[in-house]
Amino acid sequence: MHDDRTLVEARLRRVLDERIRPAVYPESVPLEVAVWHAPGEPVPVAEGLAADVEPVTVGSRWGAPWGTSWFRVTGTVPEAWAGRTVEAVLDLGFDENMPGFQCEGLVYRPDGTPVKGLNPRNQWVRIGAPVQGGEEVRLHVEAASNPVVMDYRPFTPTPLGDLETAGSDPQYTLTRMDLAVLDETVWHLVTDLEVLGELMAELPVDAPRRWEILRAVERALDAVDLQDVGGTAEQARSRLTDVLAAPAVPSAHRISAVGHAHIDSAWLWPLRETVRKVARTAANMTALLDDEPDFVFAMSQAQQWAWVKEHRPEVWARVKKAVAEGRFVPAGGMWVESDTNMPGSEAMARQFVHGKRFFLDEFGVENDEAWLPDTFGFAAGLPQIIKAAGSRYLLTQKISWSRTNRFPYHTFRWEGIDGTRIFTHFPPVDTYNCSMRGAEIAHAVRNFKDKGAARHSLAPTGWGDGGGGTTREMVAKAARLRDLEGSATVTWETPSAFFAKAEAENPEPPVWVGELYLELHRATLTSQAGTKQGNRRSEHLLREAELWAATAAVRTGFPYPYADLDRIWKTVLLHQFHDILPGSSIAWVHREARATYARVADELGGIIDAAQRALAGEGSVPLLFNAAPHTRSGVPAGGARPAEMSGRTTRAERPDGGHVLDNGLLRVGVDARGLVDSALDLAAGRETIAPGRTGNLLQLHQDLPNMWDAWDVDEFYRNTVTDLTDADEVTPGDDGVTVRIVRTFGASRVTQVLSLPPGEKRLVVDTEVDWHETEKFLKLAFPLDLHTDRYASETQFGHFFRPTHTNTSWEAAKFEACNHRFVHLQEPDWGVAVVNDGTYGHDVTRAVRGDGGTTTTVRVSLLRAPRFPDPETDQGVHRFRHALVPGASIGDAVREGWRVNLPERRLHGAGEVAPLVTVDRDSVVVTAVKLADDGSGDVVVRFHEAHGARAHATLTAGFPVAGVEVTDLLERPLADTAPPTVDDGRITVRLRPFELTTLRLKRA
Repeated sequence: MHDDRTLVEARLRRVLDERIRPAVYPESVPLEVAVWHAPGEPVPVAEGLAADVEPVTVGSRWGAPWGTSWFRVTGTVPEAWAGRTVEAVLDLGFDENMPGFQCEGLVYRPDGTPVKGLNPRNQWVRIGAPVQGGEEVRLHVEAASNPVVMDYRPFTPTPLGDLETAGSDPQYTLTRMDLAVLDETVWHLVTDLEVLGELMAELPVDAPRRWEILRAVERALDAVDLQDVGGTAEQARSRLTDVLAAPAVPSAHRISAVGHAHIDSAWLWPLRETVRKVARTAANMTALLDDEPDFVFAMSQAQQWAWVKEHRPEVWARVKKAVAEGRFVPAGGMWVESDTNMPGSEAMARQFVHGKRFFLDEFGVENDEAWLPDTFGFAAGLPQIIKAAGSRYLLTQKISWSRTNRFPYHTFRWEGIDGTRIFTHFPPVDTYNCSMRGAEIAHAVRNFKDKGAARHSLAPTGWGDGGGGTTREMVAKAARLRDLEGSATVTWETPSAFFAKAEAENPEPPVWVGELYLELHRATLTSQAGTKQGNRRSEHLLREAELWAATAAVRTGFPYPYADLDRIWKTVLLHQFHDILPGSSIAWVHREARATYARVADELGGIIDAAQRALAGEGSVPLLFNAAPHTRSGVPAGGARPAEMSGRTTRAERPDGGHVLDNGLLRVGVDARGLVDSALDLAAGRETIAPGRTGNLLQLHQDLPNMWDAWDVDEFYRNTVTDLTDADEVTPGDDGVTVRIVRTFGASRVTQVLSLPPGEKRLVVDTEVDWHETEKFLKLAFPLDLHTDRYASETQFGHFFRPTHTNTSWEAAKFEACNHRFVHLQEPDWGVAVVNDGTYGHDVTRAVRGDGGTTTTVRVSLLRAPRFPDPETDQGVHRFRHALVPGASIGDAVREGWRVNLPERRLHGAGEVAPLVTVDRDSVVVTAVKLADDGSGDVVVRFHEAHGARAHATLTAGFPVAGVEVTDLLERPLADTAPPTVDDGRITVRLRPFELTTLRLKRA
């Protein structure tokens, strides 16, 4: 037989596009349309429905950027259509290639009842099936004219990302507003042909199944009368019956389809628009659940559920009903799908506390899985947190985006820093927006790396990023793929059902140890410095507010601000979403984030001040309140007393115009350019700075990645560098014992102050940058005379090690990495820490000198200047604090990291304030002291071993204790863990390296 394959395939494409798809709606009549353009921000539904409208016609331009227009569509069903299926087809000007990224709408009935959402892949509204002739139709559409920020020329700078700069030009053209007859037979024929055509294209050319499908498709096309598609569609479908009925082979891969709409809580749209995106999607999905009995939909991010409850109660009622039926499934158990690299220990824990508690309180549902399909890599401390929250599984997809190395597994156990292992799955479909196309299903089968050991994978199915969710077309395709020869089988299932099956068939999968590093989007550790500093500051203010409020509540009866703390935590957690904290959202998002963080700081500052004043009482004793988990200035952790001052610092001028700072522990040489050419640890007699090199060196790089401007820094950025060594001023500081340096470069200015605190072995570097560069990357370098093949980075509840070398492609790919408060480098008897108060990105490199010694250079990433999606990223003034700590052990690094992030607070009062709880081992770090969330008055203490060694410690309560329980993060007793004994308020604990523990102390 001649090979006519390409001829038939080309015929299929053309007939589908030009004849069969257009015949889905064979008859239509126009609707009458009128519109009201809301003058500002979105209005309540009642106001939009009642607004005075003006007539408008198809073809009219509408919608200023970020505007809202209320369309009223009215019409009458023709009598001749009685008994048929009729839909309204409402095209607001959609580009079908951009679901979630442009205009959208939510359809209402005249009484305000929401019907469903409109988006580029979902333009229909069912009127009746069957319909009555003469029926009056009246619908209202709340249409959002969200501009296309990232179009067919992605990463082009645009002013559309902020309401303040977007202008007022109409963005869209009203394209179609019709009543139309839906020919369901033709619609099903389209789906039959799409499924078979897509499957056929993925089968080997020499496979008999491919040719069976080809001939069946050819026979079906022969049966179609191109001038009467509707009249011949049933006959065409009959010729496909046999090939659609052929069952899958017993060994076929099995896909659990989960209805899904990954909705970014902010990204190329502001938070307020996400509120509406979620409502549209939820309305669509509850409607689809009513129509499709096999369909299951899962939605993550408790914040988004809370938005529906608060802003769209009618949609919420439908959601609650579907949840009760087990088909609209809360997923993930986190407040938002957060970044996991940068949130601190407590913040990462609270993501699960607030997320899981919301689902428990609202639905009695507890999630077993963490659901993070789009997060930009995963910190090594996360498995322990997932387990401590009572969860067992993790799902993500983003690691498939890695550019250098292919991850070796799709199902595995991920081991964190403390040894906790979490059953983890990466869907081999390689997308969290699966649409049930044959190419996607076939890719999942080919790509699945666990063949032979397992045969199950998961496919999150539905339009996401900007929302929309699963469509009826996807559900129809999945029905045909349930058991189809040549394809994987597809079944709608909940996440928990998938994980139960996957773990049962593969109970001992491979193990991956350490961070899940994404070899992409590394610049998200630096972009939008103001957002990152706001997050870090908020986390530490929340620690202080809880600590002092709890202490004051127990000691003085101070009213513990439960509701305020709950609300503020949720605000901070929201802003840890994986496009807000990473700095990859539009200008509007980050402008609002900065204002939000300022309000959070003011409110938490008020709580802290009120609690401390309640504790201090009236008096003239100068008190230092120490919120850090270690004693400092003679003040115990969590207590207050007069500070003990020791030592003094001197500054002397050098003959070369430089300066020497000396406090008896550390002697620092600063040359005439303001660069540190010596940092001598006097006790060890050890020089910190590498020979011939200088620290405190600002370095400027060109920074134009190949794509994903705010997200990426490509390795070639290192090929060019400018050392900023010229100084405008190098002078003594106002106090006489510091050094002030001023530099200008490009359009920017840097002012630094170098100081040595008395009695402390650390050089503090305060940097202010008035930044006005574009497409540049600013780093602060410290070349160290230190030989090591690895270094430690702080992460949640501990630290982990990365190599300083690039032996393999896996190591070389980590040329920009994340740390929290410190990095630490160590030779066996001497180490150095670099600590920070709000930066995350860094790099560490090593070189061997001519003298045989090794120079290991730590560089802190300060600022970037990408132009997309925010063309004014980070323009303006920024302030950073770093400290170089010579002679530091890992314990010193932990302590100094806390110190730089929790500045001392001073207040006059009656006398000393004893800590609420104390721990007798510095390696056991208390991360939270608070009152229990249930309002019982119990004191909750969370702590972990921070040095990476076993610890035997005693925790002492500064109040009468009636009992103690070991709990999970949600403060529920752990049934399989015996409570420790209490002896006169003393509790003995034994911890594994990095082990996290939460105790609940009942007050006597």
